[in-house]
Amino acid sequence: MRTPARHRRTRAVPIAIAVAVAAGAGGVCLGLRPGDANAATTVTVSSTAQLETAVKNASAGTTIRIRGGTYYPTATLKSTANGTSADRITLAAYGGEQVKVDGSKLPDGSWLAGIYGDHWTVQNITWQNSPAQGFVATSSVGGVFKNLVTANNGDSGFTLRGDGTTNNLIQNLDSHGNYDPAGHGRNADGLAVKFGSGTGNKVTGARLSDNSDDGMDLWQFSSPVTIEHSWAYGNGKNRWNDTAFEGNGNGFKLGGGGATAAHVVNNDAAWNNSLHGFTENSNTGAIQLDRNTAYANTASGYYVATGTARLGKNLAVKNGTGPAELGSSTVSAGNTWDSGIATPSFTSTDATTAYGARRSNGSLPATTFLTTGSTTIGSTMN
Repeated sequence: MRTPARHRRTRAVPIAIAVAVAAGAGGVCLGLRPGDANAATTVTVSSTAQLETAVKNASAGTTIRIRGGTYYPTATLKSTANGTSADRITLAAYGGEQVKVDGSKLPDGSWLAGIYGDHWTVQNITWQNSPAQGFVATSSVGGVFKNLVTANNGDSGFTLRGDGTTNNLIQNLDSHGNYDPAGHGRNADGLAVKFGSGTGNKVTGARLSDNSDDGMDLWQFSSPVTIEHSWAYGNGKNRWNDTAFEGNGNGFKLGGGGATAAHVVNNDAAWNNSLHGFTENSNTGAIQLDRNTAYANTASGYYVATGTARLGKNLAVKNGTGPAELGSSTVSAGNTWDSGIATPSFTSTDATTAYGARRSNGSLPATTFLTTGSTTIGSTMN
């Protein structure tokens, strides 16, 4: 899964680029003078061609600022360039402007974006309508992927994959409506961290909803991933009138494919999924699940039947086949299904506010849905 280009740690010589903003935005040239220190590294784009060129030519220290609008690339936006911890490569919306990158003009089977480099920051962009995956980062080191939307793509919305995938942060991702018609829905997850390894990867503040397969899938990822303050709901439902539909519909699928990893799952919530809220999926690693909430999932709230997981202070209510299906090697203590533990009442079971707009900094919306006021058990829903 690794790409030879990632091992080339030499810094490319920057090319001075000054891109004029479209006349509708004032026609101001935002490039700096060639003699300035940052002249080669800040590029402002306002057309699809400019965006394609800027991504292709990025090098350590490049910042690409995208003006508001919708962009329609005709080939995958791809880069093998590496940033460094001191000189990152940044791809982001200009200011507070709304940017959408739309894959509806791509050839069948194409990804919308493929990054094969280290130390990228990608933020405040919607990636939508790809014929295949929306956004894919392969063997990324030190990536920051923040305030993104991946929607209505023809496979998984956001994918982090490959060996050497280390110290990446996925923060405030909304990934919804992804569906793979060729696979009848069995592959398209909201967020996939799969087919690889590497420590220090963290997901926080994600909403993973209404995808044909799972909300989050850690299939064949053999190193621990931390997942916190994230929600998965409405996954695995056939919204596409596919008569041969095969989507699973777990909220959080925490392994599978023979990989063993002690993932850490804290303060998350899964509701209204068509299978389990949380499942080990035959991952025999020592998964830790603490202070999560599973509500009204079609199967069990927590399915941990074969592994050595530890579950503590989790809440489960109204799941179809029961609160938890646990194996003999699982440690369960202080959860609402354990002896002597009371199930607190929900403040609200109206999810309307949870589906609303995020806060101005990109964090999850304020909600009383599935909150209990408890300081000891269940997700705090924030």
